[in-house]
Amino acid sequence: MSSVLPLSGSLRNQLAVTLIGGAAILAVLLFFVVRAYAAQVAQQGQDSILVASAASILDAAVIRNGQIEIDFPYSAFSILNTPEDDRVFYAIHRDGTLLSGYQNLPQPHIQPQDTKTIVTERFRDETLRLIRISRVLVGENLRTEVFVTVAQTQDALSVTLNTISRTVALFGLGFFVLSALLSFWATSKTIDQLTRLTTSITRRGPQDLTPVDKPVPVEMVPLVTSLNTLMGRLDQSLKRSEDFIAEAAHRVRTPLATVRAYAEATLQRVSREENRQALRSMVHAIDESSRAAGQLLDHAMITFRADHIDLQEIDLVEQVREMVRNLSPIADMRDVTFDLKTDSDVSIAGDPILLQNAMRNIIDNALKYAPNDSVISITVQTGETISITFQDQGPGFPATQIGDLTKRFARGSNANGIIGSGLGLTIAQEVATAHGGTLELSNKPEGGACVTFTF
Repeated sequence: MSSVLPLSGSLRNQLAVTLIGGAAILAVLLFFVVRAYAAQVAQQGQDSILVASAASILDAAVIRNGQIEIDFPYSAFSILNTPEDDRVFYAIHRDGTLLSGYQNLPQPHIQPQDTKTIVTERFRDETLRLIRISRVLVGENLRTEVFVTVAQTQDALSVTLNTISRTVALFGLGFFVLSALLSFWATSKTIDQLTRLTTSITRRGPQDLTPVDKPVPVEMVPLVTSLNTLMGRLDQSLKRSEDFIAEAAHRVRTPLATVRAYAEATLQRVSREENRQALRSMVHAIDESSRAAGQLLDHAMITFRADHIDLQEIDLVEQVREMVRNLSPIADMRDVTFDLKTDSDVSIAGDPILLQNAMRNIIDNALKYAPNDSVISITVQTGETISITFQDQGPGFPATQIGDLTKRFARGSNANGIIGSGLGLTIAQEVATAHGGTLELSNKPEGGACVTFTF
């Protein structure tokens, strides 16, 4: 019997999401780390050029006749040329007095132990990278300190960083895609171990409860060990169930058969009519009890095997013929004949014991209700479906009860005085369901019951 298990998501998806999520986080971290490092390197490059420009200007500063003279070298500003035509600002101060350059250009403070400072400032609504260096000039009877400030906009730097960012983003995207593909591959390889184990167990026959002995990863050892333990307990339980059914059948049927034999022997010896009638009632009751016990055990066996159905290739025509041969002596005692019609070759995959039990119960019902000197027709045919049809010439099924006759212990209103337990059609119905088929009850227009077993 199968049941729907509650699901808690997909292990494959959880593993894939975890790996891909980790790859995405690494890709984002990689982007910011590489971009930050690239920005640092690019900024150091600009700073070095600014330092060289300011130093070349300061190197050109001399004292002549008590005055500061600076002959601007061409290279001081040419080295600051960029493809984006960044703007360059400068200012030269002597002891706090502007000698040349932009009046309001920021003048960051230089620490006493340093000779230069590099900062980023805002000037005229633009972001500037600014360097300020100083040097003490000594002349005849003169000592003075000169400050040179050079600043440059960062348009070229921004373009460079944007280019680097795009490149790093593409690299990070490629890394993420590759990581995602590797994650799917690794997930598939990991889950494949479970899939192979599942397939191996699914392909087993219902009677195969041998332990799993294929190599498995270390992480799956607890699962496989528990599964092997469960199958071992199940195997023992099934064997005990089979032994119980066989033993119960023997324990129940043998005493009843013995009592019946004694009752029949006694019936032959007594002469008083009331005693003979009592013995006949006893024999009838024993027959009902024996049949009820037998069908209860059959039903238990059907229920047991239906959950562990053992499919085999069966020649359905031959099995029906064998059943007819086995029941012909009983039919002959009531002058009932079998009319068997079959197609040439009809084979199915089924459980021979279950099918034999179902057909025996259907034919046995037909024999009980068929009048003397009548015919029971059995037709085996194949087409879109395979079917076995059983027809008798008895009273048929009660029309108002026909839908309930396959229920346990259900008997029709015309069953009075006929030995039965109400389990025959129930057994046939459960066997049909176990084989994925149907059992249909109907009445023939001319009279008589019709049971169709369809696969």
